[in-house]
Amino acid sequence: MGQTSSRIEPTQSPKIPSSGCPVPHEQPAAPSPPPVHPSSSSNAGQCPIEHDPSPKPAQCPIDHDAINPLNQMPSLTQAPARDQTIQLPTLRTESSIPRDQAAKWEYPSPQQFYNALVRKGWETPEEHIETMVEIHNFLNEEAWEEVLKWERRRNTENDLALTRFKGRPGEISPKARFWMFAGWLLPSRFNTEPPFDRHDWIVRRSKTGEEVRYIIDYYSAPPEPDGSPVFSLDVRPALDSFGSVKDRIAVATEEVWASLRDNNRPPGSRSS
Repeated sequence: MGQTSSRIEPTQSPKIPSSGCPVPHEQPAAPSPPPVHPSSSSNAGQCPIEHDPSPKPAQCPIDHDAINPLNQMPSLTQAPARDQTIQLPTLRTESSIPRDQAAKWEYPSPQQFYNALVRKGWETPEEHIETMVEIHNFLNEEAWEEVLKWERRRNTENDLALTRFKGRPGEISPKARFWMFAGWLLPSRFNTEPPFDRHDWIVRRSKTGEEVRYIIDYYSAPPEPDGSPVFSLDVRPALDSFGSVKDRIAVATEEVWASLRDNNRPPGSRSS
């Protein structure tokens, strides 16, 4: 449980950017206000400070109407991008991930996916977009399955919904930093590559109303001999509550004991 490897067989060989999830999740940063300089041409005998300035209404520089608070993403258009040469599908695929008791999340269409890449400034061949969407959707489904494995320990997997999420590319989680440090100490045993993306998912247990934050680190693994890409996901509840800490310790202990049993098993014997 936690870290799992996934292999998919796309119809075309995609070129996936390694710097983060291709869909932009982060909000644009608010621009800093320009510095204010006092006037140097004040009249003699007059206070240089204007005591009765015309008030301006306070206004947030971010257009919140354009940002979805559930996923911190802007609304993506279905219209073709400028200089686009290939017509991309606009059909969105429904996921298996519950959004609430009545609906499930929908994945972006290939056209929306491509518009997100253009908006972020990434150059991606248009002919590979549909394959990239397949990979994106596949990884999200695998991540949800890992969440359900954790929730089965509490018998809440049938009463669960993903209420909101946020992509945090470039923000290395503490666990990922630990494994990178271990790779620096023992490069022959541990990987030194950081995850290419990170998501934080907030799931709600409907019966109790409790919300639990899950951290998902996405890693690239060596491809298969036939060129099929391989990915590794590390999914676990964040250490935000005593219950999550307890679950993490229990699973880590179980994995250590399982590893010791495998190492002490006589050669040729089968695991039960």
